[in-house]
Amino acid sequence: MPDTTNRPLAGRVAIVTGSTSGIGLGIARALASAGSAIVLNGFGDAGAIAQLQDEFRRRHAVAVHHHSADMSDPRQVTAMIEETHARLGSADILVSNAGIQHVAAIEDFPPGKWDAILAINLSAAFHAMRAAIPLMRARGWGRIVNVASAHGLVASPFKSAYVAAKHGLVGLTKAAALELAEAGITCNAICPGYVWTPLVEKQIDDQARAHGIAREQVIRDVLLVNQPTKRFATVEEMGALTVFLCSEAAASITGTALPVDGGWTAH
Repeated sequence: MPDTTNRPLAGRVAIVTGSTSGIGLGIARALASAGSAIVLNGFGDAGAIAQLQDEFRRRHAVAVHHHSADMSDPRQVTAMIEETHARLGSADILVSNAGIQHVAAIEDFPPGKWDAILAINLSAAFHAMRAAIPLMRARGWGRIVNVASAHGLVASPFKSAYVAAKHGLVGLTKAAALELAEAGITCNAICPGYVWTPLVEKQIDDQARAHGIAREQVIRDVLLVNQPTKRFATVEEMGALTVFLCSEAAASITGTALPVDGGWTAH
């Protein structure tokens, strides 16, 4: 029998979009540690992705596959869900994490960037849910976790497309939760503030050079100016919360947007 104490998600199959690096990879690792089979998704060097798959199998003894679906293409998103079901027999957990960003004033915002951000940050989650929900309904169980942002709850200037997409993702989460309330399927959003990833580390170095100030000042006065704890969240924290939301202990938690932002949205 599955070890449901130490591996509460044993026997489940999880798809995590945008999971070859950063927050998505941290979530995928946490789900695998809890016993779930994993479908990784994202771009990257083929050798590095193969090494990731080997790591998952070696450390967690779970099935792991990679699907290169482009999240901006609805047909590829749907194909990823269908192929997961055909290969692994189910698609119990869907974590929509893939996202991109662009910063510009509204009057200068390139329309192509607007369309791409909404396609990847919002519409991809809809297309994945649309394909996965019938499979979850058939099994009478499912967990959907949408990785939104503190910007799904509050706004910042010069990030109009990102803010609009993340607010939309929170709204989509609530609508889905209501539709699925009696189907044994929960749908929640997590709303991180700044999370420590290699991309954020690069931003620190770039900002320090651009402004001629120390890394510590960039962290405290630029990146974490709105984050009262003055510390980055970690990908491990995002993973642990996702595992909890996918567990039986969270069966009555649905339709929520949970901030993981060091108090940012408490202002």
